[in-house]
Parts: sequence; structure tokens; C-alpha cells
Amino acid sequence: MALRAAGRRSLVDTVVEQLRAQLTEGEWRVGDRVPTEHALAEQLQVGRNTVREAVRVLVHAGMLQSRQGEGTFVVSTTDPSEVMRDVRRAGIRDVLELRIALEAEGARLAALRHSPADLRRMRAALESLEAFARGGERPGVGHHELHAAHDLEFHTAVVDAAHNAALSATYGWFSSSVRDSLVASLGDREVPSIVPADHRALVDAIASGDPAAAEAAARALLEAPKRAIEALLATG
Repeated sequence: MALRAAGRRSLVDTVVEQLRAQLTEGEWRVGDRVPTEHALAEQLQVGRNTVREAVRVLVHAGMLQSRQGEGTFVVSTTDPSEVMRDVRRAGIRDVLELRIALEAEGARLAALRHSPADLRRMRAALESLEAFARGGERPGVGHHELHAAHDLEFHTAVVDAAHNAALSATYGWFSSSVRDSLVASLGDREVPSIVPADHRALVDAIASGDPAAAEAAARALLEAPKRAIEALLATG
């Protein structure tokens, strides 16, 4: 199969896209060994160095795995970078709904597993958020970004208190989309502002050790902006 013309784009990037397409379309299944560099170079009509670089990109992306002396194997047919791009293209309501799912479960688990250090971290983040809110600064360049950063630090502390490595990693990966949606919401007068008191209720619920109360507090905290976004979309 001859490779499509690269045009102005890097030939390595073009090979990466071709191999990614073959993976996502099921040409090779998870566990399969992909053809050798020589075979791929002949198939795509490019040099072996180009294939080697493209394979390295897909290894770093988590789709392929190179095993010394054995070859290169498929470990995933989904490119995490593509998933992230899809998330970043998602609308603010979609991001908010995913936030609710992750943060509500994080809060529930945090109520069961938190340590004294976790509570100190949450309370310190909340104090910083409250101090920023009390500052009464007139919004200027970077104001919403800084406000969003304080809020995100608090929610990250809550999720990390769940002591679930997969949940923390997912939320960390998702955090740039959370930050972008927070900045957009802070700049929209139709969306309710961040209320530190609601955040304190969440910390108190986690500290009480009641998982149902913590989950409910996390959902309640995001319910008002969710309703506002839905109302804006309904009239938009």
C-alpha cells in the first residue's frame, strides 16, 4: 500500500497517521506483532528510519510496545492523544457532566479513605480560594485564569484524597479541559459564580466520613452551573 502524498507535512507525521489508522481500523489486534520495519517500509514505500521514528511516536502514545529481541506489539487500538483532542473539542456542558461524574465519585471515595494530610490540603486550597474571592479585585487580564486555578487546585485535592491512582491520573489528564471550562464560565454573567461556602460543605462532608453525604455535596456544588448552562443552550 503506497503512502498518500505528504505534501508540506512531515513524512514521519504522515506515516504515524497511516499506522494509527491501521491500528484503529483493526488491521492488527491487541497482542498482535506488527510487521518488521523492513516490511512496513516496503508497504508504505518510505525509508526504514522514517518507519522507526513513526513507531517510536506510537510507542510513546501507548499504542505499541517494543520488546527487545521480540519485535513490536499492539497494546491499544485507541490513541489517548486523539481522545484528549476529542475532550478538548467537547462543549462546556459535556465537560461539566464529566466533571460531575469524576468529582462525585472522588468525593465519595475521599470520605472513606482520606488522611489528615488530605484534609489539610483541601482546607489550604479552600482558604486560598476564599482569600482570592474576598480580594475584591477588579477583573483584569489573567483574573479568571487565576480564579480557575485556585478552584481547580481544590477539586484536585478532593479527587486525590480518594487514593485511587487511576482516578487521579484521569482527572489530571482532564484538568486542562476543566480549567478552560472554568475560565469560560467565569467570564459569563449568566453562569453562577464560584461559591466558597459550597466547597466548605464538601470538605465537611468528606471529613465526616459519610460517603453518601460527600457525593451529594459534590453534585450539589456543580448543580447550579449545570442548570445555567442547560438554560443557555436551550435558548441559544
